Amino acid sequence: MIILITGASHTGKTLLAQRMLEKYKYSYISIDHIKMGLIRSGNTDLTPEDDDKLTDYLWPIVREMIKTAIENDQNLIVEGCYIPYDWRKDFDDEYLLSIRFICLALSDAYIDTHFDDIKDHASDIESRIDDSYCTIDMIKETNRTYIEGFKKSGETITLIEDDYEKVILALLQD
Repeated sequence: MIILITGASHTGKTLLAQRMLEKYKYSYISIDHIKMGLIRSGNTDLTPEDDDKLTDYLWPIVREMIKTAIENDQNLIVEGCYIPYDWRKDFDDEYLLSIRFICLALSDAYIDTHFDDIKDHASDIESRIDDSYCTIDMIKETNRTYIEGFKKSGETITLIEDDYEKVILALLQD
């Protein structure tokens, strides 16, 4: 089984992936780690700010890693922002049967009510060196973009509207 977790920045993708790793004992890959390895090693001239270009650059690599894991009957959690909205087109039905897709998103109301909590928990799993770019407006805008993009592609969105922990626990039970 492949668990593919995506969503906007600060939605708790990494936290969910960590909890799934602890529960299921599946291997875990962070697309951000792949991104930074390629950037720091000089294998690309892209920067961490090149989001759209990074999706185009990283997805073919991640896609083929997922296919290889499925072909080898391996379980894997893949987490990160760089998953295209139309990701399903890259997999035959036999592969899709082995992929569980999760897109986390925060509602505007949740962001308004819990922005301080969002900032306070931003480094729960990974240390964020500079989180100064994180504003209420940025979080709202990126969440809306993910919601609209994945909905247009027919994906189900896990929308967090009031109780974050309850939503995460429900995802762990599925």
